[in-house]
Amino acid sequence: MSEQDNSPKPDAEPIEVSTDSDSESVDQIDPISELKEMNSKLKNEYLYLRAEFDNFRKNSIKERSELIKYGPERLASGLIDVLDIFEKALEGKVNADNIDSFIEGIHMTSRELSSTLERFGVKSVDSLGKAFDPNLHEALGSEVHSEIAAGHITQVFKKPYMFHDKILRHGQVIICKAEEKNKDNTQPSKDDDEILSFE
Repeated sequence: MSEQDNSPKPDAEPIEVSTDSDSESVDQIDPISELKEMNSKLKNEYLYLRAEFDNFRKNSIKERSELIKYGPERLASGLIDVLDIFEKALEGKVNADNIDSFIEGIHMTSRELSSTLERFGVKSVDSLGKAFDPNLHEALGSEVHSEIAAGHITQVFKKPYMFHDKILRHGQVIICKAEEKNKDNTQPSKDDDEILSFE
């Protein structure tokens, strides 16, 4: 009978137990928590953008209101200067000795007013002798004129005005019409004159 082997044996290696399912469950993020976090983030961004838009809207309304209220400020300042000139002219008494200088002062004031308006885009349109433009002029009547072609303007009662590229006021004018001639270019006979005078 063989002798029993009492020599020490090496320690047995530990058996590894697979824990893949456990690690996957730990590493995996809860989808509900993820959605809640995303929803909270989007909600905060929405509230921020809404507050920004409300501020923008309020500022826009304020700026527009101030523009309407104070927009003509520079024009008003220029018109006050012209008004000062008128008031100075009215302070003096007009007589035969200063009538010419008074009239010249009126012309200067008119030029100053026109210059002030032009600085703000308001400009009159020269129309006398120019072709009639129905988009710019309003015809009050027509007349025959020996020096102006038919369809052109012979008189201007009110000048047309432009505000930059927009019509501010239409002009009121008289248009030249073609002279009417007898179809047979003959002079009326004596009998015709008598008939006409008789009638």
